[in-house]
Amino acid sequence: MHSTVLDRVIPETCVSAAVAAPSIHNTQPWRFRLDAESATLQVRAAPERGLRHTDPAGRALHLSAGASLLNLRVAIAHCGWSPVRRLLPSPEDPALLAVVRVAGAAGRPTGHRTDLYEAIWRRHSSRLPFSGRPLPPQLRSELGEAARVEGARLWFPDPVETARLLRLTAEAERRNRIDADRAAESNRWVHHDRRPTPDVGLPQAVLGPQDSRERLPLRDFTAQRHTERLIAQLFEVAPTIAVLITEHDRRADWLRAGQALQHVWLLATAHGLRASLLHQALEWPDLRRSLSPTPGRTGHAQMLIRLGYGPEGAASPRRAARAVLEEAQASC
Repeated sequence: MHSTVLDRVIPETCVSAAVAAPSIHNTQPWRFRLDAESATLQVRAAPERGLRHTDPAGRALHLSAGASLLNLRVAIAHCGWSPVRRLLPSPEDPALLAVVRVAGAAGRPTGHRTDLYEAIWRRHSSRLPFSGRPLPPQLRSELGEAARVEGARLWFPDPVETARLLRLTAEAERRNRIDADRAAESNRWVHHDRRPTPDVGLPQAVLGPQDSRERLPLRDFTAQRHTERLIAQLFEVAPTIAVLITEHDRRADWLRAGQALQHVWLLATAHGLRASLLHQALEWPDLRRSLSPTPGRTGHAQMLIRLGYGPEGAASPRRAARAVLEEAQASC
């Protein structure tokens, strides 16, 4: 493969798609290294962009990087190549999360629909009210299959179990509100690009709405916890929540979960669904253990995903592809 093609297309198309992935608190904890000679691209952790209080083990960092890896694979396939990935290829280099070799023309199924690349640019987190329209059973099955091909499982709990999961999420949100270290960490990453005025504070679009019934515990991203400035709205009475689960809970499983999350989200976007993430309970070990349908026996919860039909969310700021891409000095 001609190196000049990679030099042009990888930054402009593939890495641009990778950085459009979701990440916890929009930390974007990744960087990429291109070796055009061997046609490989490294996905590396950016530990300085990790969350010491919210994510001390780096699980959410790995999920974020896994989501960017999925976007990268989709973009490479969109360009007509085959993405050949390896997770955690070097135990001596723990920051190296994955290597993707850009192989010749795509000659085998990748497990992805061809319209997922376009969905990368339309996928935004929507923290707005959804309608009460239920998800068709066939669509639930398709989303479950998207998670399965990435090495995870998607569980749609019944209404009673959904209410239990939302109670756990509400308890985690309560804890987050009174934890000064986590509040400061959220402020640093979520609002570092915002400019509140002394008399108004953060704009309402940043604060976002909250459920006036207090049934759906969306994360309060207000930097100073000014809850009186939140917009109270009526959210769906019976939200659809999906739980992303992996059999094991190792670093490779976290990366698989991130790819499964993004595959599910892109497929949902292609079908006209909106989504937002309920990650709060996963940030507290005791609450996270209670998220699985049968704790200790049926895998490890990695994410709660709220799905439904409703208005599109807004894009969060992203770093430019060139800012996170470096050229390798030697072959990978």
